[in-house]
Amino acid sequence: MTEPRLPLKGIRVIDLTVVWAGPFSTVLLSDMGAEVIRVESLAHPDLNTRGQPILEGTRAATGGGYPDGEPGPRPWNRNSNFNTTGRNKKSVTMDVTKPEGHAAFLRLVQNCDVFIENNSPEVIDRLNITWDVLSQANPRLVMISMPGFGRTGPYSKFRAFGANMEAIVGHTTLRGYTDSDATGVTNVFLADAGGGAVGVFAILAALRYRQRTGKGQYIDMSQAENIGHFYSQAMMDYSMNGRVQGPMGNRHPSRAPQGVYRCAGDDTWLALSCGDDAEFAALCGVMGQPSLAAEPRFADSFTRYANQDALDPIITAWSAQQDQHAAFHALQAAGVPAGPVLTTAGVFNDPHLKARDMWQQVTLPEAGTHWYLKPTIGHMSRTPLKIWAPAPNMGADNEYVYQQVMGYTDAEYDAMVQAGHIGDTYDVVREHEARKAKAADV
Repeated sequence: MTEPRLPLKGIRVIDLTVVWAGPFSTVLLSDMGAEVIRVESLAHPDLNTRGQPILEGTRAATGGGYPDGEPGPRPWNRNSNFNTTGRNKKSVTMDVTKPEGHAAFLRLVQNCDVFIENNSPEVIDRLNITWDVLSQANPRLVMISMPGFGRTGPYSKFRAFGANMEAIVGHTTLRGYTDSDATGVTNVFLADAGGGAVGVFAILAALRYRQRTGKGQYIDMSQAENIGHFYSQAMMDYSMNGRVQGPMGNRHPSRAPQGVYRCAGDDTWLALSCGDDAEFAALCGVMGQPSLAAEPRFADSFTRYANQDALDPIITAWSAQQDQHAAFHALQAAGVPAGPVLTTAGVFNDPHLKARDMWQQVTLPEAGTHWYLKPTIGHMSRTPLKIWAPAPNMGADNEYVYQQVMGYTDAEYDAMVQAGHIGDTYDVVREHEARKAKAADV
């Protein structure tokens, strides 16, 4: 495909990210035209992003997924976790733990605008690629670290995943139902998606600052602090009123009725929410019970809120006889916010999302042709966004990055190959295959 002049064309980004938050940041940047170069190591497999380098006779690790359930001989190029957030990126291999790899990384930094990482706190220190080091190599560099708890403070060395980040800032206590404890809370890993998006916002702000001043800067972003702002209403309630909010199920602090109601059929549901008397009257009309809106228990928002336990069974008695899509359209036509609770298959086949062109078919060299979610903000009138290139095979862009971006000569490039930095297969897999071949010759 031919790219238009995308918003971030000309910005080059080093991607040393893992799991979801960091890769989500860099894929948003690559969607908008930045040249994102993912740095990968043949010696140290990225289990959380590329997936387990499965050896013959061993069992595939859970998580992610492979086309037709088959990891294949090179599963790191078939892993769905990586292929969804690897689009539009490039891949280069180097081992930063070795002196020549560290030197190559600094050389890459000199030719880039942004460096983003969200590793465990000690990783960047151990690799000696902290801001103090990198800013000497490139004073115009914008660097962002996105650890769980930031680079300072009592928790700065602690490890983090979405679940414990959300828990430590109180978000988890708001999820679930009033009659259950925290063991029934489902992980949603909102901290990852939220952190990834806000990380991009911070990078763009820093690039704007550099445009004005010519100076780069370091961004210390705590993913936990970021997701804490998704908890702001409850925190304000505590700071102002001394109240500690708990889980509310599907209800709302002020809107009533609000909930998820059973529909006709097997495990089908409808979500609806009424914010004022007019919306509730419209709901009652669709249900064929217009007089319900005048009942003293439900006549205004205050009484409806106080009597939700009585109102919900009345709505359920109606919704349980309805097709979820028919009810959805009837309520929307009457002005009531409502929508079907869709499964993944339902989302994929939803006519509105298809009409909005939410999906795009992409062919990957080793994973085949499949449907992928398009960029999140693809509908831009001047610079519409698409998936311009599939996720790269590991090391696919070695020659380009080493020789065109960093200016390595043929001899220097060959030396990096011989030193084991450049390749397309993890060392552990090559060593396993060599042992297997040797045993076969005996």
